[in-house]
Amino acid sequence: MKERSEPSLIGVVVYDGVEPIDIGGTVGVISMATRVLPDLRYVVIAERKGAVRLASGLTILADHDFASAPACDVKIVTGGPGWREQTQNDAMLRFLSGSDSTLASVCTGAIILAASGRLAGKIATTRRKAVGSEKAAPLDVLSREMAAGAACATAVVDDGGTVTSGGVSLAIDGTLYILGLLYGEEVRDEIASILEYDRAFAANRSALGHLRL
Repeated sequence: MKERSEPSLIGVVVYDGVEPIDIGGTVGVISMATRVLPDLRYVVIAERKGAVRLASGLTILADHDFASAPACDVKIVTGGPGWREQTQNDAMLRFLSGSDSTLASVCTGAIILAASGRLAGKIATTRRKAVGSEKAAPLDVLSREMAAGAACATAVVDDGGTVTSGGVSLAIDGTLYILGLLYGEEVRDEIASILEYDRAFAANRSALGHLRL
């Protein structure tokens, strides 16, 4: 566990078709966390540096491409409708499978992690319900993708340091959990309070649970 003054770098992995709330739930939490952790930093990583078009048309800028991405303490794979293409994207899968960072995901980013082989034999979670034109719930898709692993409906799963979190707003819970791993639960809870998310964070832990293996 780090001291408050120790620097950490978190890489947020994005692609065309990421859901904007997944970006908000990760980058937003990290941004607020810098109020009490001034040496905490993040970078946005995509297959190509520059513009990335999210679901619904919002565009963000990636700081680094896969080749130039710096060493990170944690890389968080975001979710969104574009996950389907990414499970077939060799560049994305190689980037994740060869990473020596701690890996994490929010929402359907877990399905991309599974396709890369990094969830083999593990327990993980993702969004529980199908939305719109989806024919299957992402949790069921994740279960089929996981070689000798298992999918479960919880807020956050930490299996041997690989952290997956559930759907949509649970990106906040997953990012808070990761900050707790880096800096301790007291700092994590302070950040949740700054976000005015402390009651929701406690309620989600009570109702859905955190599974640590």
